[in-house]
Amino acid sequence: MTELGAAWTVLADRGDADEETCRKVLQVLSRIGDKWTLLVIGTLRDGTMRFGELHRQVTGISQRMLTLTLRQLERDGLISRTVHPSVPPKVEYTLTELGRTLLGTALQLATWAADHIDEIEANRHDYDAGLTRADG
Repeated sequence: MTELGAAWTVLADRGDADEETCRKVLQVLSRIGDKWTLLVIGTLRDGTMRFGELHRQVTGISQRMLTLTLRQLERDGLISRTVHPSVPPKVEYTLTELGRTLLGTALQLATWAADHIDEIEANRHDYDAGLTRADG
């Protein structure tokens, strides 16, 4: 089943199954399924942060990737960016109400991953060892 087909199936259950809607849903899922998006959303859960604070908190993200992620999240309305007139300019980021609605789901995904990581690691080990491979 293609990605579009999978989205179509989910939306068909709701009665929203037109091709354009499916494409839009896939774009949103692509954005929120990105690891940097989830990490930034999770990091902002406790409140407003400046760029440097975010960069220190989101381990492993480059400045460029953080900038791109923040721009995309702002464009989607999931975070807001506030520039305070000072020298140098002080820029702060915070979750919007829409972003807060995603926070619970993102934290549930992280909790699910933490709850099942041992089982997943064992499955990966077995698969890599050739123990669970089925012929064809």
